[in-house]
Amino acid sequence: MMQNRNLFLDFTGIYDREEIEKLPQTVHLDLTDISGTDMYCTPEAEAELKKRLAPFGVSGIHFLDSGNYHYMTKYFVEKIKTPFSLVMFDFHNDMQIPMIHDLTSCGGWARDVLMEMENLCQLIIIGPDEKTLDEIDVKKKDKLVCISLQELEEKQAGEKIREIKMDVPFYISIDKDVLDKTYAVTNWNQGRMSLATLETLLHLFFVKGEVIGMDICGEYSAAGGSMPEYLESERVNTKTDRELYNYIRRYLHRER
Repeated sequence: MMQNRNLFLDFTGIYDREEIEKLPQTVHLDLTDISGTDMYCTPEAEAELKKRLAPFGVSGIHFLDSGNYHYMTKYFVEKIKTPFSLVMFDFHNDMQIPMIHDLTSCGGWARDVLMEMENLCQLIIIGPDEKTLDEIDVKKKDKLVCISLQELEEKQAGEKIREIKMDVPFYISIDKDVLDKTYAVTNWNQGRMSLATLETLLHLFFVKGEVIGMDICGEYSAAGGSMPEYLESERVNTKTDRELYNYIRRYLHRER
């Protein structure tokens, strides 16, 4: 039987193992020894990652390190064998065709989920710039619900929200680059969403639907940055991680 645990997937050494192990029902997975994972995932790395994830179910809160590893969401939702919808909070659409074909990428994993998973009912993308959403060119557009940053800011998202089907369970994926830099510091260009807005939108899915699992990425990679930048990013991101962890734990109690 697969275990339902809160997981910290540590690709870069970003997480404090000692602090994580103090949290209830939480596991730190050291993945720093696996090569071929940064932005693109090679077949060999994919096989090893799935092997290490095999003991764990989809339920719980999963921290995925930086946005370079957002494709890990795909490996979690592949564990879901019944109809479900994926909610993605992200400043990017993650629907690009990868430059290196046949490799799962941080910029194209959502496209793979949409095209390959027959039990996916809807892919709900919340937070990108309007232009980014207009650039999506895929089949199965009937399964897409896209809510732009501008619609949220102008309070015009109500009609799109009503298109969301609430009769199937949700898996929710958050890339912190959807947030304003007050609340997160990432290696990618960012949106302008406040943490309060994100929590209000999450509340909608927790109260009106059933959430069976979640993940969060968007940590700041120290590579290429200065030490002061890294320390400031760690301060901001750790505060937001704790806030989201505590907020989500109040609701995410159903296990599968």
